[in-house]
Amino acid sequence: MIFNHVAIEGLAIIEAPHRITSAQIEHRIGLHGEKIGIRPGLIKMLTGVVARRFWDEGVMPSEVATMAAEKVLADTGLPREKIGVVINTSVCRDYLEPSVASIVHGRLGLAPHCLNFDVSNACLAFLNGMVIASNMIERGQIDYALIVDGEGSRRVIESTIARLQKSNSTSQDLRDDFATLTLGSGAAAMILCRDDMATTTHRFRGGVSLAASEWNHLCRGDEERMITDASQLLKAGVALARQTWSLATDVLAWRQEDLDELILHQVGSIHMKTLLEELDLSDQRAFVTYSEYGNIGPAAIPFTLAKSRDAGRVFEGDRIALMGIGSGLNCAMMEIIW
Repeated sequence: MIFNHVAIEGLAIIEAPHRITSAQIEHRIGLHGEKIGIRPGLIKMLTGVVARRFWDEGVMPSEVATMAAEKVLADTGLPREKIGVVINTSVCRDYLEPSVASIVHGRLGLAPHCLNFDVSNACLAFLNGMVIASNMIERGQIDYALIVDGEGSRRVIESTIARLQKSNSTSQDLRDDFATLTLGSGAAAMILCRDDMATTTHRFRGGVSLAASEWNHLCRGDEERMITDASQLLKAGVALARQTWSLATDVLAWRQEDLDELILHQVGSIHMKTLLEELDLSDQRAFVTYSEYGNIGPAAIPFTLAKSRDAGRVFEGDRIALMGIGSGLNCAMMEIIW
């Protein structure tokens, strides 16, 4: 899909306040961890994740999504009555019902005509939200869209630590739960608008996506546990990414040398290295946040884009690739012209 009239008016992120190191997690699992395979430095060695962040206890996804939304509204100066839709894309939820988007809508005091709903698609939901909003903008249904995401990893990591501390936990439990220990917390918000209303040069050009849903069983989670077949997920995900890249070369006219910055979903060092090698992409163009923030789910791509921007890595006219693989299994590749 190609969009001709969609701009990124603003992007804001919120960092969770508590830095939790991988060494701290390994220490908390304790002596039984050694029996099932946990040893000092293992998480960092296998994933490159040094730390992740937690919110204060009891903080809800809607609260931090609202914080990010308030920040992007303040940064852009956009009157909130102009927002035509708010789409929440977080894996984490306050409740099964109502939607997180409705709570954010209420907290922000958005207009009654502003649509609000959640989109759920594992780590790709923020990109999906951008596409849905852009379609609405292109067809003239709305002028401005607000995409939000608030993720918290405290509960699932605490539950996993408690489970691995038990005397009857096994090395298989560690393998099943290991990816959970890399999860992080954070929030992001983006405002999209019609290009003739934008005050920035940043254009959302569009993208492609493919599914390989026969692999939907490789990563399954809830609030208490996420079970992942990490090696098979990597293998199937990279194979799907190869197909998606081929599609992107046709639809987006991508060539490796034309992409100035690579914003990948942040899983860990092995995933990033394998994907870049498979697609013959330079690791010098891929900005890394997983080492300090872990895997923040669908917030990871906007979070990493904002960090790259703040680090002074992107310039007007740069072609920026947004690339992610999400459990399900789905792959999406999108482009922003900065």
